[in-house]
Amino acid sequence: MFALFAAPRTLRRRRFAIQSETHLLRLPRASDYHDWRQLRMRSRSFLQPWEPLWNVDDLTERLFRRRIARLNSEFDEGSSIQLFIFLKETNTLAGGITIGLIRRGVAQMCMLGYWMGEPHAGKGHMFAALQLVIPYIFQELRLHRIEAACIPSNNRSASLLQKAGFTKEGHLQKYLRINGQWQDHHLYALLKDDHEAKGN
Repeated sequence: MFALFAAPRTLRRRRFAIQSETHLLRLPRASDYHDWRQLRMRSRSFLQPWEPLWNVDDLTERLFRRRIARLNSEFDEGSSIQLFIFLKETNTLAGGITIGLIRRGVAQMCMLGYWMGEPHAGKGHMFAALQLVIPYIFQELRLHRIEAACIPSNNRSASLLQKAGFTKEGHLQKYLRINGQWQDHHLYALLKDDHEAKGN
């Protein structure tokens, strides 16, 4: 299920994938730009309430390539892994999921973030992606804790996290600047011991 290859770095990134029979999660590539832009444009009104405000040049190819360079650097450093979610049957880009803020030392934890294009939302694709990412985080990255935060009114995201085994731990006041305003968030977490206790 997991594939993580050694140096050279570019080859390692190219071959990195987490997949099942139906879904493929891999690092973004420059060749993904047009599919990514089309999906983001089509989903703009759907995504905007849950994301930071989009800048004028957010969807330009220049900024996309710059973002890929940063994501590759973070992957090489082991601080973050941002993945695109593809539907294998049609090789269609459906959304993205990030294993971010990876902390080692006494913390051994990370923060999950995710987005799904509007045409693919509500069809179980993000839950399928979580079912791939969670075992990878606990088994391959050997982290102890996964956190995720969502705006209280985002019922779809809250339901997704609870279905995936996350527990609501608290309320974070004005936690992130979303859609132009500092928004409260609910904090959810999943511990490795709890995940394994459920037979996973």
